[in-house]
Amino acid sequence: MISNYESPDRLRRTYFAAVLITILLGLASRKFSHLIFPFIAENAGDVLWAMMVYFGFRFLFLNKRMVTAIFLSLLFSFAIEFSQLYQEDWINQLRGTLFGALILGKGFLTVDLFRYSVGIIMASSLDRVTIIKKQKNI
Repeated sequence: MISNYESPDRLRRTYFAAVLITILLGLASRKFSHLIFPFIAENAGDVLWAMMVYFGFRFLFLNKRMVTAIFLSLLFSFAIEFSQLYQEDWINQLRGTLFGALILGKGFLTVDLFRYSVGIIMASSLDRVTIIKKQKNI
């Protein structure tokens, strides 16, 4: 739900900025993976992808509760991952493009479900902490 401390337009811009920043961090985590710890390099892309999904749902459903964005993010992320079990030529050709690979992924990995959950928990926690901090500053 929209809090009474921030206008809907400003809040929507904030979530849009969070989506863009998360996308940039995700792309950077792939491009510069050789510069960071292997554990972080291996997991950061999926965690950041799920964070982007969460911020996207907050952007789209500004008037809904945070739990709605968490639920939709988990549902969407898990659906994308399980869709990777479906292997037909048309969808594999789509996955073969850069955009298709970034959105749909390429192969099912159970560990990705955990990574998505961690990313959504991190994003919603950051969201919650930010909201609490702004409410204290009123």
